[in-house]
Amino acid sequence: MLQILNSWLRLKELSKFTANVVLLLSYLKPIIMKKVAFNISTLAILIVFAACKNENNETPVSSLDTAMVVSETEVLATTEDLINREAETEATYLYVTATSGLSLRAYGNLHSTKMARMPYGTKVKVLNMEPNTTMNIAGIQGGMDEVEFNHKKGFAFNGYLSKYFPPERDISAKGYATDLQELYPDVGYIEEKGGTVSNPTSMETILLPEAEWHEAFVTAQRLFDFPKEFTFPNPKGKNSEVLNDSKPKKGIWISQLEITRADNTLEQIAYVYGSQKFDATITITKEGKAMKISKTEVVK
Repeated sequence: MLQILNSWLRLKELSKFTANVVLLLSYLKPIIMKKVAFNISTLAILIVFAACKNENNETPVSSLDTAMVVSETEVLATTEDLINREAETEATYLYVTATSGLSLRAYGNLHSTKMARMPYGTKVKVLNMEPNTTMNIAGIQGGMDEVEFNHKKGFAFNGYLSKYFPPERDISAKGYATDLQELYPDVGYIEEKGGTVSNPTSMETILLPEAEWHEAFVTAQRLFDFPKEFTFPNPKGKNSEVLNDSKPKKGIWISQLEITRADNTLEQIAYVYGSQKFDATITITKEGKAMKISKTEVVK
């Protein structure tokens, strides 16, 4: 009779443990389904092992209780690890778009100590975003975000931070758009060809949703390699302005930046260049909430 009672008690405790495991897994399900692969085989082995011990009547109730406490501790540790990994996955990362690099400062103002210089294209972790526009640097509006770079925490001007990673050297517009689409499916790319056999034309367009003018400018300059001499134009200025390249490449007859404004607001930025063999224009415009970058080339 005593043996039957002991077996009943062990089965009751095992059922309680199994119920706790099921409850824990139901809590973890949203995390598991989203991004974290969770291995439940260990839990299954523990349950089978405990059940086998019950059948052989070799494990006293107190030992089974100890095993369950250890198992539950391991499960809770695994849960904490999963939550930490999930939080890391959900962290915000941005990329430096300032071609000369971006200063990491000790405090949230431009007069505080420079702790480091973050190179162009660096991926930084954003700890706290500044939601308000608190400053204007060369026509670029923004504020100071708290970020982490190279194990240092500080502040950086978010006008030079973008969610879009910058294009690598010598990558094609199509290749860059394809890479972006893996993370941002709304990024668009269109390629068109036309003209005649003797004078063919080609056009390619990239759409960057929710990007800013200066982000599009830096991207276009990098993708299509127009002169570094041309910096992002201030939105405030004449309605029509033309800047000439002081040192055009060999064989280039015309190389100039054309800026169109209306009431101190940018409407179009165009880089125009040409040679004896071709004419090309790279235009940057705003289309809804997206920035549109287009290159048109005509072979003479």
